[in-house]
Amino acid sequence: MHPAALASPFFRAFRLTERVPFVVPDASYAHPLDDAPAGIAWRDLDRTAAELGDDGAAWRAFFAPLVRRIDGVGDFTGSQLLRVPRRPIAAGLMGLRVLEQGTAVAGARFRGPVAPAMLAGVAAHGIGRHPSLATAGPGVLLGAHAHAAGWGLPAGGSQAIADALAAELVARGGEIVTGHEVRSPADLERSRITLLDTSVEQLVAIAGHRLPAHYRRALARFRHGDAVAKVDFALSAPVPWADARVAAAPTVHVGGTAAEIAASEHAVLRGRVSDRPYVLVVQPTLLDPSRAPAGRHTLWAYIHVPRGSRVDATERVMAQLERFAPGFRDTVLASVATDAAELERRNPNDVGGDILGGALTVPQLVKRPVVSPVPWRTPVRGLYLCSASTPPGPSVQGMNGWFAARLALREHFGVREVPYDGTVGFGI
Repeated sequence: MHPAALASPFFRAFRLTERVPFVVPDASYAHPLDDAPAGIAWRDLDRTAAELGDDGAAWRAFFAPLVRRIDGVGDFTGSQLLRVPRRPIAAGLMGLRVLEQGTAVAGARFRGPVAPAMLAGVAAHGIGRHPSLATAGPGVLLGAHAHAAGWGLPAGGSQAIADALAAELVARGGEIVTGHEVRSPADLERSRITLLDTSVEQLVAIAGHRLPAHYRRALARFRHGDAVAKVDFALSAPVPWADARVAAAPTVHVGGTAAEIAASEHAVLRGRVSDRPYVLVVQPTLLDPSRAPAGRHTLWAYIHVPRGSRVDATERVMAQLERFAPGFRDTVLASVATDAAELERRNPNDVGGDILGGALTVPQLVKRPVVSPVPWRTPVRGLYLCSASTPPGPSVQGMNGWFAARLALREHFGVREVPYDGTVGFGI
């Protein structure tokens, strides 16, 4: 699932949905509860509000102004923060809602437990303290996307997006080399521009002494966040949710009330893993049967754990799913667990299992990875960083690389950008 993909200016310019078929579900995400009906974030904001009963009007009032101005909200959140917003009304509305949900008054506008739990569940995509401004930001943004373009699912899996990007590169004369480890500039062909989609540690390891001391010190102050532990399941049948409406949403936030989610996240901050953790669940085969053999289903889930943890998440995930879907265990044919340490072993850029490219904190939303109006540029001429450790941070939206590439083209080839009109183009 890719909540930001359909709203990304880069992917719109790339015409991603013309290259990769996307399934856009009616329900962006669901949030089951013990003693209340599940909360369903329908793409239709009015439908969502209607099902929230007494809290429906408050939910609509919270999200409607953002949904109407979703392009302005995306422009504000989709780049680095050291700039004057081009659409100040959208930026102001976004800021006010982040302040509301990121402070002690979070959820105060609601009466029942469902709406606050839904907001806590979507905010927990940003691993960290609840409530906090740093987690409220992505939560409000993803919540707005849920009622705007929706949370898209690429048919066939995320590999289809990578394949489309690779095909475009090759069609334009590019070459892709794999199985070639890069440890230093000597491992690369000489070029005027090098873009690294890596962690800051890998940047330092590759660039080494070429980086000035003051820049290396700044990078050393960049902090990684906590991690995830993942479980993949092969199932004999769909998940038997107690509230059958949850099956309409490929993405499910499992964790109970807003207070339970906050407690689960605080346990991770203290170096522990909750016995009732927040679980991010994706059940893709309900809408994309191509991802499993006929009559079978797949499901993946992860919990938050301390960085570098060796915790196997399988039993905790299964217990939480059984809590809201009695009989889930009986559908499990096989499972594979991947702990945080293994995530880093497979991809050294996921430092300690941190999949967000660095902790999401307010300071690190400004200095990502350093304080600069052009944080993608390093002090080494022609060397740029374009990973999730740069603005606008983590998510599958392509903007980090787009900003870095445009900056490199401007600085080294004198390319000026053609005004954006739904296509991407450059003129000399």
